[in-house]
Amino acid sequence: MGNILMLYASSTGNTELIAEAIVDYLEQTGHQVQTKSFDFDPIDVGELLEYDAVLIGTYTWDEGELPYEVEDFYEELEDVDLSGKPVGVFGSCDSFYPDTFGGAIELMGDRLVDLGAKLVPERLKIDLEPSNDDVERSHAFAQTLLNMTKDTVNI
Repeated sequence: MGNILMLYASSTGNTELIAEAIVDYLEQTGHQVQTKSFDFDPIDVGELLEYDAVLIGTYTWDEGELPYEVEDFYEELEDVDLSGKPVGVFGSCDSFYPDTFGGAIELMGDRLVDLGAKLVPERLKIDLEPSNDDVERSHAFAQTLLNMTKDTVNI
């Protein structure tokens, strides 16, 4: 089974709830998941290469920006070769700000694509707290990542 890294930043707890739903699904399908929070855990970009796939969750701050706790990681990504690495980006957003809805998710996704990562096509954006339908969307998102991972490793 696959070995997956889950990284996330959560201010209100909504992105954490999404991360938990994804991790629960992955573990139920027999995969090992290492979970780290940008708020509490040291994260070295080099460790991304130790996993079959990576998930990165972030909330969107202010005018569509990355939260401060994710900024250093975002910059340090340039130091690692992510060519072909299956990665998914997700997070909680607020539709009250339609012009910047999920801006941090877009920034992170664009950065990963620029660095050669194999990004899950859907950048999962959930409006505030995840509903039951959003949990199902999270599961489908995770399954897409697993399908992409099967193409690059034998899991």
